[in-house]
Amino acid sequence: MDNRAIGVFDSGLGGLTAVRQLHRVMPNESIIYFGDTGRVPYGSRSRRTVLKYARQDVAFLKEHNLKAIVIACGTVSSQVLGDIKSENTVPIVGVVEPTCYAAMQATKNNRIGIIGTKGTIRSGAYEAKLHTLDPSVHTIARPCPLFVPLVENGRFLPNDRVTKLVVEEYLTDIRDFGVDTLILGCTHYPLLRDAIQDFFGDQVTLIDSGAEAAKYVQRFLDPAEQGQGHTEYYVSDDPDSFDEHAEMFLGEPVGVQAKLVDIASY
Repeated sequence: MDNRAIGVFDSGLGGLTAVRQLHRVMPNESIIYFGDTGRVPYGSRSRRTVLKYARQDVAFLKEHNLKAIVIACGTVSSQVLGDIKSENTVPIVGVVEPTCYAAMQATKNNRIGIIGTKGTIRSGAYEAKLHTLDPSVHTIARPCPLFVPLVENGRFLPNDRVTKLVVEEYLTDIRDFGVDTLILGCTHYPLLRDAIQDFFGDQVTLIDSGAEAAKYVQRFLDPAEQGQGHTEYYVSDDPDSFDEHAEMFLGEPVGVQAKLVDIASY
């Protein structure tokens, strides 16, 4: 048994969907979550800046006694995961690899769509991994920059007129490409699942990157003792707003009580 905590970080609230899945599949685990709310979003930043932020996020998390770190941010996972893993000895898991494995298992027609932030899509990381797994796979990738602000402003219900318009604008090309599997390459996007599924219909399988990362971690970590789990939350700005919105992402009534961190000092 290993009762050390699992560290999770993201640029803001989105990584809480990964925490939600960790709570579901590994309820005995302790989790230290950091949301970089003072510098969100990462998706529009340069690779150099993303690497700087990721190094600081990891440095903060490593102050805790961790057995693994989950990078719940699709931008960090797709752009600088290799750098971060090479600089640290603690096991580090991103969202790209486990998500691609799940997508290849799900597809029947070998046509897979990928949506994410501008940085994630610009990196080409998902396409590269999918083509490593199967060179014959057909992929289409599109950035969806308005999805994150929609979610963080509570505009994610499938009957929301603004949400429906944005979903149609971003995803029509992907639907017309004939995909049967869609990778949600940002941990904010699962909150838009119903709206996206309504647009595509039941014939398209949606792959939740945070959920796949959580299941991947479960397979290789030494589990904690039963009944030991607790979760602590830290942010780089506005903990009150984080607390107010966290329940929406976690899908459970919780008293988050996030603590403020000066992440720039790391």
